[in-house]
Amino acid sequence: MHTELHLVAVEGRSPRIRASGGIAVRQTGVDTLHMISSAATPLGGDLIEIHVEVGPGAHLNLHSVAAAVALPGPQDPRSELRWHITVAAGAGLVIDPLPTIVAAHAVHHSETVIDVAESGTIRVSERVQIGRFSEHLGRWSGRVRADVGGVPAVRHQLSIGRPDHDQLGGPSVLLSEFRFPDDRPDAVHPRANAARLGLAVGGSLTTVLSGTLNDAEQWAGDLAV
Repeated sequence: MHTELHLVAVEGRSPRIRASGGIAVRQTGVDTLHMISSAATPLGGDLIEIHVEVGPGAHLNLHSVAAAVALPGPQDPRSELRWHITVAAGAGLVIDPLPTIVAAHAVHHSETVIDVAESGTIRVSERVQIGRFSEHLGRWSGRVRADVGGVPAVRHQLSIGRPDHDQLGGPSVLLSEFRFPDDRPDAVHPRANAARLGLAVGGSLTTVLSGTLNDAEQWAGDLAV
């Protein structure tokens, strides 16, 4: 299945929504949208493309109503999610969906491309958990490419889950957040695999690797202090 969302925020107007495939979008506030699964997706072989455009001076908050579960398809275990994000001058965007759970034998890839103006603001969060209860064989990979004012800010890639990591030592949860602007100093957690690192163009990238979502949220909160 090919799912495609086009979300456009314009100052002084309700967001424009165009959706096809397995995800619907509902407006839940003046500048707030929630994504709702209308079919089982992502399944192996599925492609989800989400285009978010925030125009000059506009603001948008994008969330989801439930966790997404990536399942293997009968012919293909791999599914893919692609974000295409543009934030104009004086605009603001928050993308903070609930976690993606990668079920056993599923392979899920996420790619996020961000273009934000120097006077724009943005926070994009991603949470991933390998496996449902007692599952360990899922696999996730993700890539983030962000530019600020046309200047490269982030080129980042990670993968978790087997066979990239063994069952005993590898993390099963990732929390990642790109934020611009952000002038807080770098922070490395003293007891966990978690860090917030500043970027040369301003802003920050937070990465947390853990065994549970609760730990990941707690460690990310520790870094925010």
